Amino acid sequence: MQKRNDGKGRWRNKIVSFRMSEQEWDELNTRVKLSGLSKQDYLIMRCFEKDIVVVGNPRVYKALRDEMNSVLVELKRVSDEALLSDELLDRLELITVTMEGLAIKNSYPAR
Repeated sequence: MQKRNDGKGRWRNKIVSFRMSEQEWDELNTRVKLSGLSKQDYLIMRCFEKDIVVVGNPRVYKALRDEMNSVLVELKRVSDEALLSDELLDRLELITVTMEGLAIKNSYPAR
Protein backbone atom coordinates (compact mmCIF):
# COMPACT_ATOMS: atom_id res chain seq x y z
CA MET A 1 0.00 0.00 0.00
CA GLN A 2 1.38 3.38 -1.01
CA LYS A 3 1.66 6.23 1.50
CA ARG A 4 -0.71 9.15 0.89
CA ASN A 5 0.53 12.62 1.75
CA ASP A 6 -1.67 15.64 2.36
CA GLY A 7 -1.47 18.88 0.33
CA LYS A 8 1.68 19.99 2.16
CA GLY A 9 3.52 16.70 1.74
CA ARG A 10 2.85 15.43 5.27
CA TRP A 11 2.04 11.81 5.87
CA ARG A 12 -0.80 11.73 8.36
CA ASN A 13 -0.72 8.35 10.01
CA LYS A 14 -1.87 9.23 13.54
CA ILE A 15 -5.51 8.74 14.54
CA VAL A 16 -7.37 10.82 17.12
CA SER A 17 -10.70 9.53 18.35
CA PHE A 18 -13.15 10.71 20.99
CA ARG A 19 -16.82 10.42 21.91
CA MET A 20 -19.50 13.09 21.61
CA SER A 21 -23.14 13.44 22.57
CA GLU A 22 -25.75 13.55 19.82
CA GLN A 23 -26.16 17.31 20.31
CA GLU A 24 -22.39 17.91 20.14
CA TRP A 25 -22.20 15.73 17.01
CA ASP A 26 -24.98 17.75 15.35
CA GLU A 27 -23.32 21.05 16.25
CA LEU A 28 -19.95 19.87 14.96
CA ASN A 29 -21.50 18.75 11.68
CA THR A 30 -23.29 22.09 11.30
CA ARG A 31 -20.07 24.02 11.91
CA VAL A 32 -18.15 21.83 9.46
CA LYS A 33 -20.81 22.28 6.74
CA LEU A 34 -20.84 26.05 7.19
CA SER A 35 -17.03 26.22 7.07
CA GLY A 36 -16.73 24.43 3.74
CA LEU A 37 -13.81 22.42 5.14
CA SER A 38 -13.47 18.70 5.67
CA LYS A 39 -14.18 17.56 9.21
CA GLN A 40 -10.51 16.64 9.64
CA ASP A 41 -9.27 20.05 8.49
CA TYR A 42 -11.87 21.84 10.62
CA LEU A 43 -10.93 19.93 13.78
CA ILE A 44 -7.19 20.37 13.22
CA MET A 45 -7.59 24.13 12.74
CA ARG A 46 -9.76 24.46 15.84
CA CYS A 47 -7.37 22.34 17.95
CA PHE A 48 -4.53 24.70 17.10
CA GLU A 49 -6.78 27.77 17.59
CA LYS A 50 -6.38 28.91 14.00
CA ASP A 51 -9.01 31.07 12.35
CA ILE A 52 -11.53 29.29 10.17
CA VAL A 53 -11.66 31.10 6.82
CA VAL A 54 -14.86 30.30 4.98
CA VAL A 55 -14.59 30.39 1.22
CA GLY A 56 -17.93 30.92 -0.45
CA ASN A 57 -18.82 28.09 -2.79
CA PRO A 58 -22.09 26.42 -3.75
CA ARG A 59 -21.75 23.86 -0.95
CA VAL A 60 -21.31 26.56 1.71
CA TYR A 61 -24.19 28.64 0.36
CA LYS A 62 -26.45 25.56 0.31
CA ALA A 63 -25.46 24.76 3.92
CA LEU A 64 -26.23 28.37 4.93
CA ARG A 65 -29.62 28.23 3.19
CA ASP A 66 -30.52 24.92 4.81
CA GLU A 67 -29.41 26.09 8.24
CA MET A 68 -31.39 29.34 7.90
CA ASN A 69 -34.49 27.34 6.94
CA SER A 70 -34.00 25.10 9.97
CA VAL A 71 -33.68 28.13 12.26
CA LEU A 72 -36.75 29.75 10.69
CA VAL A 73 -38.85 26.66 11.39
CA GLU A 74 -37.66 26.66 14.99
CA LEU A 75 -38.38 30.39 15.40
CA LYS A 76 -41.90 29.95 14.04
CA ARG A 77 -42.45 27.15 16.55
CA VAL A 78 -41.31 29.25 19.51
CA SER A 79 -43.90 31.82 20.50
CA ASP A 80 -42.10 33.39 23.45
CA GLU A 81 -38.62 34.93 23.32
CA ALA A 82 -37.84 33.45 26.73
CA LEU A 83 -38.22 29.94 25.26
CA LEU A 84 -35.34 30.38 22.81
CA SER A 85 -32.68 27.78 23.55
CA ASP A 86 -29.00 28.59 23.88
CA GLU A 87 -28.32 26.12 21.05
CA LEU A 88 -30.61 28.02 18.68
CA LEU A 89 -29.03 31.34 19.63
CA ASP A 90 -25.56 29.83 19.07
CA ARG A 91 -26.63 28.59 15.62
CA LEU A 92 -27.96 32.05 14.76
CA GLU A 93 -24.69 33.64 15.88
CA LEU A 94 -22.64 31.17 13.81
CA ILE A 95 -24.77 31.78 10.71
CA THR A 96 -24.54 35.55 11.19
CA VAL A 97 -20.76 35.53 11.60
CA THR A 98 -20.36 33.29 8.55
CA MET A 99 -22.62 35.44 6.38
CA GLU A 100 -20.94 38.67 7.54
CA GLY A 101 -17.55 37.19 6.70
CA LEU A 102 -18.74 36.17 3.24
CA ALA A 103 -20.25 39.61 2.66
CA ILE A 104 -17.01 41.38 3.62
CA LYS A 105 -14.91 39.01 1.50
CA ASN A 106 -17.21 39.45 -1.51
CA SER A 107 -17.58 43.22 -1.22
CA TYR A 108 -15.79 45.38 -3.72
CA PRO A 109 -14.73 49.02 -3.30
CA ALA A 110 -17.12 51.57 -4.78
CA ARG A 111 -16.00 53.09 -8.04
